[in-house]
Amino acid sequence: MTLSQLSPMPDLSVLLTERSQTITAQWVEAVIQDQQIKSADQLSPTAIRDHIPHILAALATVLAETQESDIETIIRASLQHGALRAGQGFDPTEIAREYHLLRSQIIHVLRADLLQCTAEEVLRAVALIDAVVDGAIAQCFKSYVAERLQELDKLRGQLLLTNQELDRLVHSSQENLSVLAHELKTPLTSIIGYSELFLRQQQPVVRDTPHSLEHIERVVRNSRQLLRLINDTLELSRYEAGQMLLRLEPTNVRGVIQTVFEVIQPLAAASGLQLLLDDERAPDRVVTDPLRLQQILVNLMSNAIRYTEVGSVTLQCRVLSDGWWLIAVIDTGIGIDEANQAHVFEPFFQVLPSEPDRLTNSTGLGLAIVARMVKLLQGEISLTSEVGVGSTFTVVLPLETQSSDEQPNSTVVM
Repeated sequence: MTLSQLSPMPDLSVLLTERSQTITAQWVEAVIQDQQIKSADQLSPTAIRDHIPHILAALATVLAETQESDIETIIRASLQHGALRAGQGFDPTEIAREYHLLRSQIIHVLRADLLQCTAEEVLRAVALIDAVVDGAIAQCFKSYVAERLQELDKLRGQLLLTNQELDRLVHSSQENLSVLAHELKTPLTSIIGYSELFLRQQQPVVRDTPHSLEHIERVVRNSRQLLRLINDTLELSRYEAGQMLLRLEPTNVRGVIQTVFEVIQPLAAASGLQLLLDDERAPDRVVTDPLRLQQILVNLMSNAIRYTEVGSVTLQCRVLSDGWWLIAVIDTGIGIDEANQAHVFEPFFQVLPSEPDRLTNSTGLGLAIVARMVKLLQGEISLTSEVGVGSTFTVVLPLETQSSDEQPNSTVVM
């Protein structure tokens, strides 16, 4: 074979540009299938793809020997990617994992063409790909950290704003104070400890590592838990103090239910549960407080998901006679034994599931708040449950909730 018969060396920059869509599509599928990237489970392919095509286009300029490398696009796209992933709830290890998959997909798609190159060209191409991907990760983590720190700052501000009201609550009522102090202690200790650990890491390079980002994640996670606990406690105290007001208006019941399902669907999907709806006999409109109604449904549905390991959570809604309507949340969960059923609406009471991690987002106040909101809406709530079979929470409300000065002395009829 003469030199003229040898195949010309492929231009990897051109090949990368031509196969960018293939690499992107295969990478998106790999991210979806990867069990280590759970945050992508609820995202569309478009949301996962994000700015990766721009990174590939810029990488092609780096591989080209005849044009200037477009490093600016790589930096900009990676910064945008990190900010987006922070908003989507990715943790640092998931981001590192998706960039590892991107590196693998690039090499896989170009493998046949790389085999036609000399060893020196292959080493150069692989080194450039590694350098670009590593640089993209660094920029991605930079914006990711910035977003997380911004969220942490907002949470800190919210905690400061609620601090005075919490102080008033503590001084005005001793009920459940010891329990509240215990519940606040664990997340607060974690927030302080991890904040101090993070602040001691003064070098920017150190702060941008996945290990350091995990510390930030724990601070944010525990801050959210503490804020939920404080807000739920304040909500309960407002009711006890008679300061929880109603805004009554004609309300589209199915619209409220649709909003609740949009909020709850990701929680059910993450637990592998099926969400079912039976609203054929639901009232079209009622006069109530739509925000309080939504809070009742979200709390009941999320509570059902938390205590259901397999099966489904069903929301039933129908009109009753004599001006009343019914909401029932039915789960196939662990159930509640008869001795505990009388206590489920008490503050801080929790039925422990077989998987304690399911209580991560629980404050023990959800059902207590629900019971008080139902009473505020002039309704009643009841529970039927069997251990190992499931639970049904039933709320009966008037079709027209009346303002306090118009409320008659009446009994809810099932």
